Amino acid sequence: MSDFNANNPANESWLEISKDSDFSIQNIPFGIIKRKNGNISVASRLGEQAIDLNALFEAGLLNGLGFDASDFSSHSLNSMMIKGKKASRALRNRIAELFSKENNEIQGNDELIKRVLVAVSEVENLMPVEIGDYTDFYSSIEHATNVGTMFRDPNNALLPNWKYIPVGYHGRASSIILSGEEIHRPKGQQKPKDDEPPVFGPCKLLDFELEMAFITYDGKPLGKSISTAEAEDYIFGMVLFNDWSARDIQKWEYVPLGPFLAKNFASSISAWIVTLDALEPFRVAGPEQDPKVFPYLEYKGDKNIDINLEVYIQPEGSTESKICSSNYKYMYWNQNQQLAHHTINGCNINAGDMYASGTISGKDKSSYGSMLELSWKGTQPLTLDDGSERKFIQDGDTVVMKGFSTKDGVRVGFGEVRTKVKPAV
Repeated sequence: MSDFNANNPANESWLEISKDSDFSIQNIPFGIIKRKNGNISVASRLGEQAIDLNALFEAGLLNGLGFDASDFSSHSLNSMMIKGKKASRALRNRIAELFSKENNEIQGNDELIKRVLVAVSEVENLMPVEIGDYTDFYSSIEHATNVGTMFRDPNNALLPNWKYIPVGYHGRASSIILSGEEIHRPKGQQKPKDDEPPVFGPCKLLDFELEMAFITYDGKPLGKSISTAEAEDYIFGMVLFNDWSARDIQKWEYVPLGPFLAKNFASSISAWIVTLDALEPFRVAGPEQDPKVFPYLEYKGDKNIDINLEVYIQPEGSTESKICSSNYKYMYWNQNQQLAHHTINGCNINAGDMYASGTISGKDKSSYGSMLELSWKGTQPLTLDDGSERKFIQDGDTVVMKGFSTKDGVRVGFGEVRTKVKPAV
């Protein structure tokens, strides 16, 4: 097996890749594609080309990595992920090696290139994983403080437990959808006036939530815990995550048990899973945690990740307007702590489980990760580039989220998650 390192910033590909592409040879993400002939396979991506891993395997170019043909002809990445971190790391390194400038195993072979490579514009991306369980955390201190300030006491914006535990709740896996799939405005009960009974109808305060999510390998058996030191061995990769939220429905229903219909109608993810290995060069220190966390939440090293995040609104028939620039590095509770907390009681995790970060906001208004914050509960409307105003998301609007990391001339990104809102039905 080769010792090729996909993260080497000096790596260059024989494929032509734009400098501003999210999908550099240092990325090598994973997804599922459907070709025009109907074939579905596990894939990776370089620039504007999808790499058919089933075709690579059939050509004998992925031998000795511990995978079977069924792992790459699958409709999801779950079979591949069950082989674990060591196997997927070797696979990513091998793909990077095959497409590096110095390698001639595919380069120059037109017939093989035609079988292995297909333009991204010529394929349909499918849901990359079968998501068994989904947990949504609430781990941005700036977001939690903003919400607490709006709805509670500004002097006591954070609830007493917030700095002691990575707060989270179990969400609905069945309504997680892929970028490009449209949603309908949800309906439900709302209580617009405190001194009057609730009403029923379409949500009036539809919002996005700018989040990232990580996907796990198989974990330990029920009853065993994963430590912060072990956590990265169980995390496969990450996607952009838009956790749609119906604020008016949520306000009425969330006491005493938390979000329900306000959240479970849809959450949108990007199509390509960027591995944790590809994001390793972009590690940074997280914020100081005070008070001191319990020993099971302590960790060593830099565990936050510098990922630039952007949100755009595109009204129907108009152009996109950037309304938010945030960063995943702002997270108070990191992934290692989230997974350690999630399993400290013995909860078991499975390959394909998804864990969202919670809304990611920074200190400046331009970095707030929701319309609730950007318009400050609707009191400060945003003006888009076409002159229209937004307090919350309107029918016909498309919300687009983008994310990427850059360092030493290397760019590793996620593409986008794009969702259009249609009227309630």
